[in-house]
Amino acid sequence: MAPQKFRQPPQAPPLFTGTPESVVKDTKELLAKSKKIIDDVVAQTSEKDASFKNVLLPMAYDENDQTLSAHVLGFYQSVSTDQALRDASTEAEKLMDEYSIEASMREDVYKLVDSALKRKEELDPESQRLLEKEHKSYIRNGLNLPAGPKRDRFKEIKLRLSQLSIEFSKNLNEENGGIWFTKEELAGVPEDVLETLKQEDGRYWLTFKYPDLFPTLKYATNTETRRKVFVANENKVNQNVPLFREAMLLRDEMARLLGYPTYAEFVIEDKMMKSAKKVDDFLAGLRGRLADGGLDEIKTLKALKKKDVESRSEKFDDRYFLWDHRYYDRLMQEQDYQLDQNLISEWFPLQSTILGMLKIFEELFGLVFVEVTGKDRDTISPTGKGDDIVWHEETQIFSVWDDEGEGGGFVGYLYLDLFPRQGKYGHAANFNLQPGFITQNGTRRYPATALVCNFSKPTPKKPSLLKHDEVTTLFHELGHGIHDLVSRTTYSRFHGTSTVRDFVEAPSQMLENWCWTPSQLKALSRHYSTLSEDYNKAWQSSNSTNSDKPSETLPDDLIEKLLKTKNLNGALFNLRQLHFGIFDMTVHEPESHKEVEELKISELYNHLRNDISKLDGPEALGEGDNWGNGQATFGHLMGGYQAGYYGYLSSQVYSTDMFYTVFKKDPMNQKEGRRYRHTVLEKGGSQDEMQTLIDFLGREPNSKAFYKELGLD
Repeated sequence: MAPQKFRQPPQAPPLFTGTPESVVKDTKELLAKSKKIIDDVVAQTSEKDASFKNVLLPMAYDENDQTLSAHVLGFYQSVSTDQALRDASTEAEKLMDEYSIEASMREDVYKLVDSALKRKEELDPESQRLLEKEHKSYIRNGLNLPAGPKRDRFKEIKLRLSQLSIEFSKNLNEENGGIWFTKEELAGVPEDVLETLKQEDGRYWLTFKYPDLFPTLKYATNTETRRKVFVANENKVNQNVPLFREAMLLRDEMARLLGYPTYAEFVIEDKMMKSAKKVDDFLAGLRGRLADGGLDEIKTLKALKKKDVESRSEKFDDRYFLWDHRYYDRLMQEQDYQLDQNLISEWFPLQSTILGMLKIFEELFGLVFVEVTGKDRDTISPTGKGDDIVWHEETQIFSVWDDEGEGGGFVGYLYLDLFPRQGKYGHAANFNLQPGFITQNGTRRYPATALVCNFSKPTPKKPSLLKHDEVTTLFHELGHGIHDLVSRTTYSRFHGTSTVRDFVEAPSQMLENWCWTPSQLKALSRHYSTLSEDYNKAWQSSNSTNSDKPSETLPDDLIEKLLKTKNLNGALFNLRQLHFGIFDMTVHEPESHKEVEELKISELYNHLRNDISKLDGPEALGEGDNWGNGQATFGHLMGGYQAGYYGYLSSQVYSTDMFYTVFKKDPMNQKEGRRYRHTVLEKGGSQDEMQTLIDFLGREPNSKAFYKELGLD
């Protein structure tokens, strides 16, 4: 991607100048203003006069305006280096959640919305969808319950669930544990990983952050080291165990108060799947198809383990453990497919890979990305200070534009925050900072979106190098960012990734296929030794016995080897996803509240994992099923994916169907790329997601391509 010349955007980016004091103060002012707007609607409107224009529209405009600062106020807790600011941001989120619950249970407003719906005005489709969704949300928030003890209890539960979710997430973000190891205990772990670890008295401090955790599980030859790391990681936030349990109990009670048989039925009712039975049938069917393949893969991997341990004169235990899998999966790639992921990573330096990805999005969707650096940041900053438009010195910012063919207009802002820090969100995710929408005066407000990741930091000898699975993760999350950027909706409520949970992953999952396309692997790759003279010298000194200069792009033979491993041990990978999905459904659909009270959640989590994947854990060593608390690390089930994790699998049905049907023959077809942009991504959640799929595919989606891709057709 050639550097683009700076252009002055028509809209300034958001500011990140919050202090612990201002964040809470601004939040309170924001909520007071919103309450006044709603109070005025109630005071000035009778039920017989209620309409979309005088009830829904003022509230929608207020919601639009709120989001411009609300998302940033809550974002600090995930990225700030200042503990006090993170705490203030957490408090701000609590205040916003409490206000939202209060507002969603106002009967005076509900009566006006109900009257507006019954008026049956002719509205544009997105406004009609807003009216219907708003009406339904009041019912789902307890306003079909009679005023009194039941409704009061429902409100108590909603408030407590909000507190639990925030506390659970904060505990995960603030987690800073680890284990001390000697260098001998870390034998096999790559030297460039060891160089980044804190050292004391000849020992290394290994944290549970991804850049430490995954290389250790993949490369440490010492089985006991891998076991210690795996089990400790499952127990790293045990303070979340009671929070998770309380949430399960409260969700179940809440659903039963509303008349639903289970919490899962309550959640899935307005998703694409519509019913818990349909979800259970989908998961059970997939499990049945994958079970034999998983056993076959374990048999092969066990044979590899036997050969490996006996080659070191150690005794084979005739087991295949959870902490064995990443190690022997990697060893199989190297021995059976001659594929060295560390070698491949040399062609995927983080910064050049990102530029390659952005170039793909430019060509496919008709976009232009312009990185904003130095004095240009001062130019676009509302304060004149470039530091005020980023939250950390490592943050990158791009202004995003349509290319000439798409009209050349401004699209929005993309932020990248790529490396781990204490207190930072610990996984990879896309955060909307400001949604797009149509303002009251008819002009467009443009979005800002942030990619927050935790890749290995560069060293003096090497840039940050991505394993292929990290390339895929980056492409997936950047896909969410593109969805966020190119969305064009009237209301912020439906912007970008604001779709139903069992569709939201599909657009990003589809884009992962570009990471398995030879031409795009060539386009994304560039050997790190070609990036600078210093890197070239470092590469030469570490490869002194090899006189051959590396190819600038990923060589064809390595691409061929990589493609052969696409679905290597794929049954076990998908059985792992099934474990998460089936556990999620199991804890959210017991037949009675008493059954929820009697759930032994940690034992259930570990038992289901063994039963579904057939990988052994400490229970095989006589430690029982209570050895770990993986659910306490499972942020998805406390942060929006509860009774919805199945969506990661079910949305693959849609994503694979879209790729096979439209892009498989020619992934860089610009006509189809733009059609995808305008038909799918642009719509956000502004229309029924099934209609979006039908419009793009020309028919209803089916699972043929999904099962074909998994080799199960």
